[in-house]
Amino acid sequence: MTIRFFYFICAIWLLSFISSFYINISLATPSSPVDTSHQGFEQNFGLSMHGIPKHTHNDEHLAYVSPQAKKGGAVNYAAIGTFDSLNPFALKGTPAKGLHFVYERLMARSWDEPFTLYPLIAEHYQMADDRSWISFKINSKARFSDGSPITTDDVMFSYDVLKEHGRPNFRRVYSLVDRISTPDETTIRFDLKPGFDQETVMILAIMPILSKSYWEGLDFNSSTLDIPVSSGPYIISKIQAGSQITYQRRPDYWGADLFVNRHQYNFNRITFDYYRDKNVAFESFESGRISFWREDDAARWARTHKNDTPYQSKAFAHKRPEQVKGLIFNTRRPPFDDVRIRKALNLTFEADWINRTLYGGQFKRIDSYFPNSALKAQKTLSDVEKSLLSQWQSQFDTNIMGADYKLPENKSPADVRRNLRAAGRLLSDAGWRVSDGILTNKNTGQPFEFEIILNQKSQEKIGLALARNLKRLGIIVNLRVLDSAAFLGRLNTYDYDMVVHHWQSTLSPGTEQILFWGCAAANEPARWNYAGICHQAIDEL
Repeated sequence: MTIRFFYFICAIWLLSFISSFYINISLATPSSPVDTSHQGFEQNFGLSMHGIPKHTHNDEHLAYVSPQAKKGGAVNYAAIGTFDSLNPFALKGTPAKGLHFVYERLMARSWDEPFTLYPLIAEHYQMADDRSWISFKINSKARFSDGSPITTDDVMFSYDVLKEHGRPNFRRVYSLVDRISTPDETTIRFDLKPGFDQETVMILAIMPILSKSYWEGLDFNSSTLDIPVSSGPYIISKIQAGSQITYQRRPDYWGADLFVNRHQYNFNRITFDYYRDKNVAFESFESGRISFWREDDAARWARTHKNDTPYQSKAFAHKRPEQVKGLIFNTRRPPFDDVRIRKALNLTFEADWINRTLYGGQFKRIDSYFPNSALKAQKTLSDVEKSLLSQWQSQFDTNIMGADYKLPENKSPADVRRNLRAAGRLLSDAGWRVSDGILTNKNTGQPFEFEIILNQKSQEKIGLALARNLKRLGIIVNLRVLDSAAFLGRLNTYDYDMVVHHWQSTLSPGTEQILFWGCAAANEPARWNYAGICHQAIDEL
């Protein structure tokens, strides 16, 4: 089911490389239906959100890995900005890239299924038919990097510390647990309160498991560069604070032969080098220091995708929802709390000119919260959708119940002029007028001026294109590029007028949608409701 949120115009939608990855690989670096009976081992091997898991315990490995993959070599990745923490689960600090290599979870994702999990630290699970409880049997072979066994005490500790001090998404889901019990020394069971949903057991199953003996007594909320006791296939072997982190493959890794791990984690060494921006990082890639580059800049792709380069380039299709990128309005602040203002600014964005001029026509305008997927909204609402929305119909623009939302067209100078005139009328209706070339509030005399915060220098050209047209309406726009730490700090506290950022949806949308669009998330720091959307209809849905 797909309900349109475009009525709220929470962002000016940008353009994206829809349906393709663009990658460059250096040649110089060494590389090489749910069964509800729940009886028996096979029936509690895979845990899926919907349908039957692809794999059973008889399979040797995940479908998308290669048994011919060789072990050895090293790979270097580029990261942008800096880092000051090795704890990715707390609110404070900017965590280093690659920490998923050292922190493991009860069960592991299968990346060619929408939302399906297979045993990792948990050897298998048992679950109620209505998903009101789930239990996990801990693998007796599971070990932390210091050699100590992973126990139900560690699972209990991880639950407690993440519920109290972890990120808001942990806190919300873990608060749905009513009771925890340990039927035996290797089994832990979670019974849920009323209010749980189909996904709650899934989120519990991907709980990261921390070493109680290491973390107990430490300030979990503090950023730290102390190398932790971990459980994954790699350990942190080297750190240059804020500029580089290196992971070394563990020869004694306990889970190397598990179904979810076979023929994976093949590099002996993985390094993330940090750069101040993507242009500098790409120069490092061209010099051979960086092994792999995923391109998201169409102009650079067109410029560098040539036969005479020292690296291989390839574009290939994928079927996952793309990032939903936009110039996001902070509707908590005036004047962006007025939908007429947001509609006016949306009319001025020349997406067609930007695509043609800056990106060689290679981009496609985002027109859905689930672009490039079957979850994209259909052209008209279904009868079921109309029924669900009918009780709030009086609160909506009447267009939401009709045809598909259409983004403004700016394909010709005539389109631009028509849209600017329409924007001017909306601004006038909202109480603004031009005085000495500056748009001012009719009541207060305050000029219409706002700031757009960016975390990449390359995003400036998008902001400048918008600012150019807004200047014609008398609106003053200030662009500010921030380093990663400052950007994340302001993002988490919603301290901006407008921000260039994104949401990432999946083929199994669930709990995160509450954090994207819910009223509670709009008023709590470090959630993902960047636009500040709050509407009873969305909360109910």
